[in-house]
Amino acid sequence: MSSVPKRAKLDGAPADGNTTAAAGNNEEESEALEQIDACQNEIDALNEKASEEILKVEQKYNKLRKPCYEKRSELVKRIPNFWVTSFINHPQVSGILDEEEEECLHALNKLEVEEFEDIKSGYRINFHFDENPYFENKVLTKEFHLNSAENGDWPASTSTPIKWKEGKNLLKLLLTKPYGNKKKRNSEYKTFFDWFSDNTDPVNDEIAELIKDDLWPNPLQYYLVPDIEVEPEDEEDNEENEEEAFDDEDGEDGEGEEEDEDEDDK
Repeated sequence: MSSVPKRAKLDGAPADGNTTAAAGNNEEESEALEQIDACQNEIDALNEKASEEILKVEQKYNKLRKPCYEKRSELVKRIPNFWVTSFINHPQVSGILDEEEEECLHALNKLEVEEFEDIKSGYRINFHFDENPYFENKVLTKEFHLNSAENGDWPASTSTPIKWKEGKNLLKLLLTKPYGNKKKRNSEYKTFFDWFSDNTDPVNDEIAELIKDDLWPNPLQYYLVPDIEVEPEDEEDNEENEEEAFDDEDGEDGEGEEEDEDEDDK
């Protein structure tokens, strides 16, 4: 960031004695600075007004998008393992998923993100589950209050307490388990449920932001990742490669036989 150079103080009259000109320049500069400051105040006021209008537009389109999200959620229920597949295929979210958690998330039948009415104060992420062998909860919610008078404007987040079934507490089982996935070594969280239960730094919760701003708006792009990126090899190409390899072997054998015949003739 550049800084304005400091102006040198005048220690008495200039060498040419033109004090009137120097005073005039200072007055002109001060007047220009005041006008610049006035312009900046106008810009700041317009920016604030723009932010308010953008929020109103977002609120309007959040209401318009809601029926589409609800329709999508109903359609997703017809596809087995849609959400866990999308999680596994997401490059960042997959980094905190343990194999046993993946098994648990097969029971995840619905994911939804709800922004608060004024948008800027926070949002919640709801995970809806079918009956499963791991916990009793039907819904797990992680809620973020980023700018709320309820907590004195201090950002905070809360998580639904998980009612684990006997012997199935993945937090206890996995947090004592050594790293099995190299991707997790660079992650702040060791497991998915470790992230869900942690509320120490709601402002810098990267996983929550990825779910809200990336996975939730378009999960289909991650569900379909294998079909897009992994292309099966063409059987005809494989057959051609095998034929070429076979021809090369025959050619080498033929050359060896010709050399043997030449030596016999000698």
